[in-house]
Amino acid sequence: MRVMLIKGSAVVFWILALVGCEKAAPPVFQRPPAAVTVAAAVSEDVPVYLDAVGKVTAREMVSIQPQVLGRITEIHFTDGADLKKGDALFTIDPRPYQAQLDAAEGNLAQAQAALDFARIQLARGGQLVETLAISQQEYDTRKNAVDVAEAQVQQGTAAVENAGLNLQYCSIRSPIDGRAGRRLVDIGNVVTGNSGSLLTIQRLDPIYADFTVTENDLSAVQRNMRRGTLDVEVRLPDEPDSALHGALTFLDNAVQDGTGNVTLRATIPNGEHRLWPGRFVKVRLVLSTLPDAVLVPATAPQMSARGQFVYVVKPDATAELRLVKTGQRHGDLLVIDRGVSSGERVVVNGQLGVTPGGKVREEPSATASAAPGARGES
Repeated sequence: MRVMLIKGSAVVFWILALVGCEKAAPPVFQRPPAAVTVAAAVSEDVPVYLDAVGKVTAREMVSIQPQVLGRITEIHFTDGADLKKGDALFTIDPRPYQAQLDAAEGNLAQAQAALDFARIQLARGGQLVETLAISQQEYDTRKNAVDVAEAQVQQGTAAVENAGLNLQYCSIRSPIDGRAGRRLVDIGNVVTGNSGSLLTIQRLDPIYADFTVTENDLSAVQRNMRRGTLDVEVRLPDEPDSALHGALTFLDNAVQDGTGNVTLRATIPNGEHRLWPGRFVKVRLVLSTLPDAVLVPATAPQMSARGQFVYVVKPDATAELRLVKTGQRHGDLLVIDRGVSSGERVVVNGQLGVTPGGKVREEPSATASAAPGARGES
């Protein structure tokens, strides 16, 4: 009987101890809300474009060569000067050519005098031949003398024109508006006609930007060119936020062998001479405009085994994992072709701490905005 009482007391003690243990069990762990930065998706018209690296080329480039033999007596410009069409560049000693012109004019005057006398003789012969005072042969001789004198006048006129041209060639002038390069001769140098360059002039406004696109993009370019002239934006590598605007003016007629690229050319106004021949630039060819495109910050999309996704913050402060299809970049933003609607809020920072369906805590001091006002160039 005593043994049974002892055993019963032990059972009661064990039950009480078990109940005590259940009351002391810790509560179920709940993950705290993840701290995130959130931005609202926006909707706006977005250009569809192709980016390429281009090279600046002068619209016109002229190599100045002498057309007559002579000694340089004057230089009328400074290296690197901006020139207008017709501005004086070089003067070649004109005295030998002035002498040739004077001699040609003298020969022409002599030929003209001979022609005048021959015509007088012919006129007299016409009266005498009617009265048979001279023979027909004498009249024909006088007529032939007039023809010969007229030919000599023509030769003399041509010689005067040629001598005048040579004299004009002694004054070398700019054939285009442009910027002078470095001169290659000095005063006193003797130059030969049509041999060697004296100077190179390049027209800088407007200016060309040559670039290439792949043959896979050629169809899109041709398709959009049928609707009108395509806009082009050109940026210098050290000035990415300041674009120069122009138009596509040339598409090559063949795809390059080996590379599979096709050459295009844009014409850019360059009044401030920001673009310089030979310099590399960033070229953006605008093909069309995508209306009402949905944009989110480029940091929002993440990659998973199922593809790209974003976390959409719902009104109850929970995060929904949403698979998306992304388009092209637009500054600091990214086009979302499918998966997010305009106005929905997406997580742009802190995605590693977010779980699908889990609570999130918005950081008010770091809330991002996808507004189009503050946007950098991609």
